[in-house]
Amino acid sequence: MTGTSAPRAQNSARRRLAAPTLAMLPRIGDSLSFLYADVVRIVQDDTGVSAETTDAEGRTTRVYLPTAALSCVLLGPGTSITQPALATFARHGTTVVCSGSGGVRCYSCTTSDALTTRWLEAQVHQWSDPERRLATAQRMYLKRFNIAVPADTPLNKLRGLEGQRVKALYKILAQQHRIGRFRRNYDPAAWDDQDPVNLALSSANTCLYGIVHAAIVALGCSPALGFVHQGKQHALVYDIADLYKAELTIPLAFSLHDSSNPEAMARRSFREELRLYKLLPRIVADLQSLLAPDEAMPLPEGDAVELVNLWDPEAGSVPAGLNYASTVNDGTSPAPALVEPDGHES
Repeated sequence: MTGTSAPRAQNSARRRLAAPTLAMLPRIGDSLSFLYADVVRIVQDDTGVSAETTDAEGRTTRVYLPTAALSCVLLGPGTSITQPALATFARHGTTVVCSGSGGVRCYSCTTSDALTTRWLEAQVHQWSDPERRLATAQRMYLKRFNIAVPADTPLNKLRGLEGQRVKALYKILAQQHRIGRFRRNYDPAAWDDQDPVNLALSSANTCLYGIVHAAIVALGCSPALGFVHQGKQHALVYDIADLYKAELTIPLAFSLHDSSNPEAMARRSFREELRLYKLLPRIVADLQSLLAPDEAMPLPEGDAVELVNLWDPEAGSVPAGLNYASTVNDGTSPAPALVEPDGHES
């Protein structure tokens, strides 16, 4: 081996050892919370993915990110990311969200193409039928308030019951913190004009939306197909986030009523308490139970699929990559066919 080829071989071996495998990647329920970054450049090198900043003198500060343990990365204004870094996040199943300042808005996000459609199909099955959709909304109400409602309860009555309970919670927390009467007031166009409680609540809810969005996308579901909300690409995000606001973000916001910087404190406190709440495993379990209520043990999320199956109205799912021409006339088993690497018949 020549002197020049030896370093190349060492670098190649180092890259192969550093490359993640499916067995190394954690499940979404085991991931950490979220990471918000702005005014940085996110790059990939031989060691990993790092966030870099450069000062006026040209000195570079580099912080490496725990890519395999992050569920969601929020990229704020002034952030750039290289294609290799983005590909690494995709391999690890990390949702990358392009957001506004402080994570206030979500403009776009990434979705891995290696996810099974099992949970998306379950979501569409529940969403496409009005009766099943209403039943799912009723199960959401039960999870949120631990109170069952009759099967014939219409959605408008559910909304009224929800409004009463949330209003009562606001009143109780306002009395506990001695801040007088509270009224929820949120206007995205006047973000800085909110009072401290509303500002903290809006900020904490935004963080909650990011975590829920990451869990939904990691399961392969569509954030746009909600059961109570509709009309936006984040309808299901709002549905699922509502399950946890009364327990997490609303009490947190009232506790910051006298904070000098309620927006930043809400994000920081919510992130610190996320592990204590074990929120991500709860979101995954709640989503699975809502979408597949008849299954005692839902399948694990995020399974990669090697081949695409074919749908059959009687058999359900049949193997792809086979030539079914012989079944048209004599009903015999399909003859083998060549299968390309992507799983489609040649």
